[in-house]
Amino acid sequence: MGDNEFVVVANRLPVDKVGDHYEVSPGGLVAALAPVLRAREGCWVGWPGTIGETLEPFEFGGISLLPVALDKDDFEGFYEGFSNSALWPLYHDLIVQPEYNQAWWDRYVAVNRKFAEATAKAAAKDATVWVQDYQLQLVPGMLKALRPDVTIGFFLHIPFPAPALFQQLPWRDEILEGLKGCDLIGFQRHTDEDNFRLLTEEIRSGTFPISIDSGEIAAATNEQVEALRSAVGSPKHLLLGVDRLDYTKGILQRLLAIESLLEEGKLSDIAFVQIATPSRERIEHYRTTRKQVEEAIGRINGRFGEVGRPIVHYVHRSVPKEHLGTFYAAADIMLVTPFKDGMNLVAKEYVAAHPDADGALVLSEFAGAAVELDQAYLCNPFDLESVKEAILEATDPDPARMRHMHDWVMEHDVAAWAKSFLEEL
Repeated sequence: MGDNEFVVVANRLPVDKVGDHYEVSPGGLVAALAPVLRAREGCWVGWPGTIGETLEPFEFGGISLLPVALDKDDFEGFYEGFSNSALWPLYHDLIVQPEYNQAWWDRYVAVNRKFAEATAKAAAKDATVWVQDYQLQLVPGMLKALRPDVTIGFFLHIPFPAPALFQQLPWRDEILEGLKGCDLIGFQRHTDEDNFRLLTEEIRSGTFPISIDSGEIAAATNEQVEALRSAVGSPKHLLLGVDRLDYTKGILQRLLAIESLLEEGKLSDIAFVQIATPSRERIEHYRTTRKQVEEAIGRINGRFGEVGRPIVHYVHRSVPKEHLGTFYAAADIMLVTPFKDGMNLVAKEYVAAHPDADGALVLSEFAGAAVELDQAYLCNPFDLESVKEAILEATDPDPARMRHMHDWVMEHDVAAWAKSFLEEL
């Protein structure tokens, strides 16, 4: 038994190895939970991101980190396989077909057991444990069996599917059994919670929409904004997309909408910056998505761009968090068009970067963020005309809509999210 009164369990540790040192990972979860861990003498259990490396527990930024080692078979079966080729597409409404593989499931069980055992050793008597996300749905049940004294919360960051879809999963009963170890399970939207409650009412649940650390969005100077706009040809309308290159994000749909509007002559003097962070590139569906996106970008630039002035400026690498604030501030229109998304914090980051109520957000109605940011220009990404209409509306935005959303995001930040969940737990 350990001496940590509060333990966070997540697939990844909140740090990335860069060369011979560690840096804090970007993301709201780290920002929200770091102060809680420091205040409550806690630790974070997670995979350090390296394959086949066993690391001793270490301290970083005042937080105790407890690494869980994964070998090549763990990574391929548990992470790339079951988590991201079975659960991810199933929980995102079968945008692509899930693959159900017994060997992957066996590895998912084995890795969840590793996390549960590491947590059981780290937690103090009567500790509070907060397990994060779809990769670790068996941990609550396994941990409760090992340590009935601990209080266990679980938060699902992605959508939870309708019962008819969830019941496709050959191991649906085992997943539900795993989650029954929770004292509280949290969801992003009431729809997700309702879907879950149709399957079981044995677990206490609640809806806790996650948010951002508003102070983490780096403010951009006028000079930085002007330099960026100048670099892309000083267009009348600068459009922006910031996503992982994932088939759920609807990147191709927004490109097709822009292409159609240019073709019809309804949009002119624009530049579109698409930042697409590489993601899960060894998985076939991700490679296909990248190919389709890059073909569309080449076609649009070939048809409508000029020498030295393309329409689409494409960045296929991660952009440091401190630079994103300039992109957000410079963009007249932010395009967030996922087919399905648990929340989508990029939408909230863009809103936070516009305290003067300028700019416009085009947002898919299937993003969790659409529940709170209902003053955005909402669209249906399955309907090209709907996306086109929202983009055109956003070229002449109503500042009152952005002001309303900005006030909401600033008040309901990630610290408020963590506080509301932990108080309920």
